[in-house]
Amino acid sequence: MKAMLPGSAADADKPVVLGEVAEPEPAAGEAVVAVEAYSVNRGETFQLDGGLDRRWAGWRPGKDVAGTVVRAAADGTGPATGTRVVAHPPAYGWAERVTVPTANLAELPNSVDAVTAAALPLAGITALRLLRAAGPLAGRRVLLTGASGGVGHYVTELVAASGADLTAVTATAERGAQLLQLGATELVTSAADATGLYDVVLESVGGASLPAALARLEPGGLLVWFGQASREPVTLDFFDFFKGPNQARIAHFDYTAADTTYGQDLTALVRLVAAGRLHPEIGTVRDWSRTADVITELRGRRIRGNAVLTVG
Repeated sequence: MKAMLPGSAADADKPVVLGEVAEPEPAAGEAVVAVEAYSVNRGETFQLDGGLDRRWAGWRPGKDVAGTVVRAAADGTGPATGTRVVAHPPAYGWAERVTVPTANLAELPNSVDAVTAAALPLAGITALRLLRAAGPLAGRRVLLTGASGGVGHYVTELVAASGADLTAVTATAERGAQLLQLGATELVTSAADATGLYDVVLESVGGASLPAALARLEPGGLLVWFGQASREPVTLDFFDFFKGPNQARIAHFDYTAADTTYGQDLTALVRLVAAGRLHPEIGTVRDWSRTADVITELRGRRIRGNAVLTVG
């Protein structure tokens, strides 16, 4: 079976290479999915270059896939053979076939194609769970940094639909233009340029962005820290809290912390897409032989939205 294997972290031109691997053998409660499309997440590019300490022996990338069940779970759980699905395996999805726990699968209706579905799992699940962590948002002011990323795109649409007033922070006005169409009420290129104070701040950039966003928080407000896309460390001064966000709270967010099964959230995302209430942004669709090129472009921020590769 063909699969994308990690390349050399020292060779930027070959972050992955196509190679041969053994057929996947499902454990109890796992189905085998023939992959039709997968998307590349920024976190996976960090793993490939050694930037995250999550590469275990035999690790291969691939957490967001869509395809067809070709071997149903032996214990009778999950969808039957022949069912179209979207899936969120822990890894190994950039391949012709992958095993997936049935608790991490959702069936696809005919109205949702594999390319669209492949853009949903990690970013969509993160967005759903992030909003749950933030609490009720109707009528509240929300500041979102790193808004032009995959998670930010979904968060913008979901927050706007909840009745909140959302200010989106993006590196450039061009990268954030579509967020206004999705319901953002204001677009700025720095958290420091945001006007007024906010009940909730959703922070994903790190570095200088987090203290700047904290300064825009209402007294007693909530800052949810869910990423560090800049890969720059954060420095906070305790006394800065007395300059405005007195008694504010900072909460660290990890989408895997509360629940490591994802089927229910995937089902909700598919339902929203099918109903026309959620619109994945597909920045590029290419044959999976171009995966290395796509990773290079993602690292250079030359792709806006999700990068989806088709397996044929």
